[in-house]
Amino acid sequence: MSVEKTKHTIMARNEVPVLDTWDVEDLFKNESEWQADYDKVKRAIDEAPSYRGTLGTSSKAFLKALQWLNDTSMIAEKVVHYAFLCHAADGVDNTTQRRRGMAMQLITGWKAAISFFDPEIQAIDEELVRSWIYQKDFDDYRVAVEKLLRFKPHILSENEEKILALQGEVGDAAQNTFGALTNVDFDFGTITTLDGEMPLTQSTFSSFMQNRNRELRKKAYVQFYGVYDKHKNAIASLYEASVKQDIFLSKVRNYSDSRSMFLFPDRVDPSVYDNLIASVHEAFPLLHRYYDIRRKMLGLDKLAHYDVYVPLVEGVEVHHGYEEAVNIIVEALAPLGSQYVQIIKAGLTEERWVDRYENKGKRSGAFSSGGYGGKPYILMNYKEDVLRDVFTLAHEGGHSMHSYFSARNNPYASYDYTIFEAEVASTFNEHLLADYLLKKADSTDMKAFILNKQLDDIVATLFRQTMFAEFEKLVHEQVESGEPITVDSLRKTYRGLLESYFGPEVELLEESDLEGLRIPHFYRAFYVYKYATGISASMALAEKVMRGDASDRDRYLEFLKSGGSTYPIDSLRKAGVDMSKPEPVRLATKRFGDLLDRFEQLSAK
Repeated sequence: MSVEKTKHTIMARNEVPVLDTWDVEDLFKNESEWQADYDKVKRAIDEAPSYRGTLGTSSKAFLKALQWLNDTSMIAEKVVHYAFLCHAADGVDNTTQRRRGMAMQLITGWKAAISFFDPEIQAIDEELVRSWIYQKDFDDYRVAVEKLLRFKPHILSENEEKILALQGEVGDAAQNTFGALTNVDFDFGTITTLDGEMPLTQSTFSSFMQNRNRELRKKAYVQFYGVYDKHKNAIASLYEASVKQDIFLSKVRNYSDSRSMFLFPDRVDPSVYDNLIASVHEAFPLLHRYYDIRRKMLGLDKLAHYDVYVPLVEGVEVHHGYEEAVNIIVEALAPLGSQYVQIIKAGLTEERWVDRYENKGKRSGAFSSGGYGGKPYILMNYKEDVLRDVFTLAHEGGHSMHSYFSARNNPYASYDYTIFEAEVASTFNEHLLADYLLKKADSTDMKAFILNKQLDDIVATLFRQTMFAEFEKLVHEQVESGEPITVDSLRKTYRGLLESYFGPEVELLEESDLEGLRIPHFYRAFYVYKYATGISASMALAEKVMRGDASDRDRYLEFLKSGGSTYPIDSLRKAGVDMSKPEPVRLATKRFGDLLDRFEQLSAK
């Protein structure tokens, strides 16, 4: 039987009831099965050289190589997935640690062994390759090969590619050093609270920013950014190196600029990025009004930068056991039809997709992790007295249903969807859940809490991520135009954005622009905009589906089934939202304004 946990009960992994754990036995029933597939991949690594130089000799040889690559990659994915999941559930266990280490070494060796495949395919005459892949035997591989051929103008000679591969480790040095510096070396000290001295860290900083005690927030804010101030020159130098690495690669690979290089794999035109920024700028009056409402509700003459994350509504008291949370989610997702809700209900319960509760050694937070084999697993640390955990379960359930449909409707070579699309499926479910809970809420406090959560999520995901995206664009353009990056230039650029996005309602401190030096996503360039486009697309699609038109629902479900069979702009257009145009982002900001109106009216009562 399942045991509903209170927030005080933390079991050892071997004490957790089976129903509360995810069914990793669906991947491998035991260690010996896992080891057998591990050994298969090891042998395949040794076999890989036998395929080198054969891919372009005939369609038969090409097909044989693709089948071998496909079948072995599928096994390798399962081997690594199992090791990752077991380690996430119990990271202190020696067996899971050893297995994870073995899996990481295996996948590194596998990637190195098959690294010749892509350049060798691209070296074959393109017309010849296309004549082969349109033969029926190539049906499972056609999409993947066509996507690979798009990169042909940006692939270099084999020797040049080897040099770039070797240089890649050096290129990652800035990101790795930034992580080591800020996560390991930085000592932020402690903060004196009513409960005694509490450590200030990267992970506790957000908790301090949500504390109701304003003096405590200010103290934590100044102390936290004071450490960044001491190391600002080193961090600026690291970020400059990262940006220059991006630009170096874009030039070597014959892209027009660095942003185009990062948008190319998803076939996203730079106008999508620019439309996002422009549409968000149009909504600045709404965002500034949000901060003014925040100022009034907190009873402040001036809202400081350390005041913008305090919840405006005290957490309402709830008690939703896990099974009850599932029932709430299933009812909320009813507009998606019986097939969707039956699958997700079974997945969240008896099918055991979910590792439900905290246990000793378990990874914190939540994630969805689906592969081609096995189930679309979800890690939770569910707490029955935290309403946000119901939203988190719905969010991760959205990812898992996306994985479920993608894997069952596409061949392995083209089942995997992009991050651009992933954030649509997850936040879509949250929109339906919020709408359902608002309709069912029987108190003003509950309605205000849900509206506040929706507003804060849109601010964090649409507005804030767009600000980050704009910062990346400005800095890369600065370097591409020949201007050097300095601490002062970075701070000036970031401060200008803070002033634009927060408006006159928010008082910036001297330290405020140091925030631009602490964002790890900046070392993975032109990535964060996908969060903003994702929530914009999901809001537009959720509005359509909630109106109850079966054709809108069916188009959305077809989007979930499309996997990696096409490109994100195309798959979303078929679903009913055209992200190549500014309208979806404008609709999202309009929705933000509507929620703001409702929240302000409720708060006045």
